[in-house]
Amino acid sequence: MMEPPKGTVRDWLNKRAGDGGTGFVFPDGAPDLSWPELRSTAEAIARSLTAMGIAKGESIAILHPNGREALECLFGVLYGGFRATMINLAAGNSAVAYALQHSGARFAFVHSSQTGLFAQTADLSLLSPLDWQAATGGSPAELHPLSDGDHALLMYTSGTTGQPKGVVHSHASLLAGGWTTAIAHELAPQDRGLCVLPVYHINGLCVTVMGTLISGGSLAMCERFSASRFWAHAGWSKATWFSVVPTIISHLLHSELDPVDSTKARLRFGRSASSALAPDVQRAFEDRFGIPIIETMGLTETAAQILSNPLPPGIRKIGSPGVGYGNDIAILDAKQQPVTEGTEGELAVRGPNVMCEYLNNPAATAGTFTPDGWLRTGDLGRIDEDGYVFVTGRLKELIIKGGENIAPREIDEALYSHPDVIEAAAFARPCKSYGETVEAAVKIRDGSSLTPLELIEICHSMLGRFKSPDEIHILPDLPKGPSGKIQRNKILAGLPGS
Repeated sequence: MMEPPKGTVRDWLNKRAGDGGTGFVFPDGAPDLSWPELRSTAEAIARSLTAMGIAKGESIAILHPNGREALECLFGVLYGGFRATMINLAAGNSAVAYALQHSGARFAFVHSSQTGLFAQTADLSLLSPLDWQAATGGSPAELHPLSDGDHALLMYTSGTTGQPKGVVHSHASLLAGGWTTAIAHELAPQDRGLCVLPVYHINGLCVTVMGTLISGGSLAMCERFSASRFWAHAGWSKATWFSVVPTIISHLLHSELDPVDSTKARLRFGRSASSALAPDVQRAFEDRFGIPIIETMGLTETAAQILSNPLPPGIRKIGSPGVGYGNDIAILDAKQQPVTEGTEGELAVRGPNVMCEYLNNPAATAGTFTPDGWLRTGDLGRIDEDGYVFVTGRLKELIIKGGENIAPREIDEALYSHPDVIEAAAFARPCKSYGETVEAAVKIRDGSSLTPLELIEICHSMLGRFKSPDEIHILPDLPKGPSGKIQRNKILAGLPGS
């Protein structure tokens, strides 16, 4: 399927239901969900919501952890032509309250485990809980007519540089997010993915759920990632691929558990996204488990994937998130003009998976798109002679020490070169002499005698003294977002005495 998918989520769910078969299985114990069952429930929810007088494109909030109910609510909202507003359950009360208010949602699907969060954050004069089972019992109504350009998804960014921004995707861009994954990884109807990332994050929703819808395969959805159960879930579900983030790969690598031979043989690949994968961690994982890791890159604004390494036997360049699949990639200079091969600049993307807008924020939308339609990612990088992108840092994360730019990623990778390091992140500390100085935080394996001084010496040998951290903090855990991505901007505030 070389062209982006046409139609709407409603069209594609109808198609899968017509084909029949199992769509989703649940390693934590819920009954299997077939495509016909999912379509039937989604349609019933959609008709009941329509009968309530909810307008096409109106935001409906979903406060659900991974599971069968989350899928039914999500597809019910999408099937009806409403804007599925995925609430990040790990974002904290103020961010949840902001998203609920900013989205304009009047109704919400709230899982029983989230009623406390909802009560603390919802303005009940505007927003009322809507029980998903009750929604299927209303009088039927004619569904809103749908087109591929209609709004489908609203998902809020993590807000690392101010208030979270509401990313709006159409049916077309949401489906294209699943398509870029499907074509890069050659997903087929016989494939079954393993989803351990939350469905309220763009990776869990687009890569695994929409990738499955487009490919016609099936998906095993776990309630959450568990290092102690990961390989058992992969084996029980007969998964052929999985999508995770670098911290999960590192935790699996440092676990004493191994998959059984039949599970290893069945897994075609694992994919890594959301942040850079340290080359030493990737090599060690592949050496131990014999499962190729495909490094990729995506954004909320691009319905997940924009770059991927090819599957074996294609060339995977360790340290690169790969080449563009289904979209165009460029490196832009300070004047937002494309630069030549090998020159560093800002990574930009154009394609069918790019968002419509930031909701109610025309200034941010305008600032993110160039006049000729490139979406600026905020990442610095270069493209080599083979078209592979090498990301060197984020514009907003660069540490500027004495006027020199230092990319935290370089320091992270030096720290990960020690086998006892499970998590690592460099960050800036304000300094009167240099403007900023470099520090880092790490999590190390239990029982390790590794010291901060030893890690600083590793950095000295690999990076030189100027780029190396002045201080390294050994912490029990590093702050992480809903996908497991380390939030380096929160480390300094959490240190004693800061």
